[in-house]
Amino acid sequence: MTVSTQIQLTSRPVGAPTPEDFATVQIELPALGPDEVLVRNEFVSVDPYMRGRMSESKSYIPPFGLDETMTGGAVGRVVESASDALPVGSAVLSSYGWRDLAQGPAAHFSPLPQSELPLSVFLGAAGMTGLTAYAGLKRVAGLREGDAVFISGAAGAVGSIAGQVARKLGASRVIGSAGSAAKVALLKEKYGYDDAFNYKDAPVRRQLRDLTPEGIDVYFDNVGGDHLEAALDRLKRGGRAALCGAISQYNNTERTPGPDNMANLVKNSLKLEGFIVGQHQDLQAEFAGKMTGWLADGSVVFDETVVDGIGNAVGAFLDMMDGANTGKMLVRV
Repeated sequence: MTVSTQIQLTSRPVGAPTPEDFATVQIELPALGPDEVLVRNEFVSVDPYMRGRMSESKSYIPPFGLDETMTGGAVGRVVESASDALPVGSAVLSSYGWRDLAQGPAAHFSPLPQSELPLSVFLGAAGMTGLTAYAGLKRVAGLREGDAVFISGAAGAVGSIAGQVARKLGASRVIGSAGSAAKVALLKEKYGYDDAFNYKDAPVRRQLRDLTPEGIDVYFDNVGGDHLEAALDRLKRGGRAALCGAISQYNNTERTPGPDNMANLVKNSLKLEGFIVGQHQDLQAEFAGKMTGWLADGSVVFDETVVDGIGNAVGAFLDMMDGANTGKMLVRV
């Protein structure tokens, strides 16, 4: 008998999720069917977009079902196989997160390339996280040589990579926001940001104005709210904003007032575009070739905040939503 430990959503959170909204269950897995594999996950990802899937509201991806095991990014190795395509030992990527053992058709698991890079990086800098930064800056914002770029939530999973990608794409100046003095220092000392500020120290609008006297050309938004409002003040004529996330609002129970300076969109001919990384999968091969090279030669670096044990996945998710992570938040199974 093979038993998998899995995390299920048992109630839909109102406001911030709590541990009581989840349950850890033991699921007995059946014998492998034809062309199926059994995978032992090594790392599973917890991400801000998962908060939206915990609500019933209509979105770009269906909500999690109640009393069903949640899904999300995971990397691991095949430990039992009925598939010629994925023999035992194969390293794979899948959406069978939130569990220690994953079983299903081999077609649901993507083989990972042989690499000196750790498996976990394919959930972060070399995975969906990195592609989000790359697609948002290159295609959505249309970053050009010499652009000044502002990135909110810059010490998080996407932000910490986005600042480095902006530089690779030719940005002349990169500014970021983060939630502590230690993270601000990390942005400038490790991730190559020209300047950064702690959004808890003073109003974001004032801090961004002081750091960008000549304005910005591109805004990469992970936060929304006061950060978006501040960026609208600083975007130059023809400025572009790639709207990736709005984590400051994900737990809100009431409507959030909009920015008071939306007239700047007309006055300065600004472009704001929301995007989902799944819309840009055609960039995957281009991105993977560049990012694996950058990681291998050390010109792009990354951090991971790792929590051990699938039973601690809920705590890792809640901590990530509170900004406790630096770089990518992962659960090591």
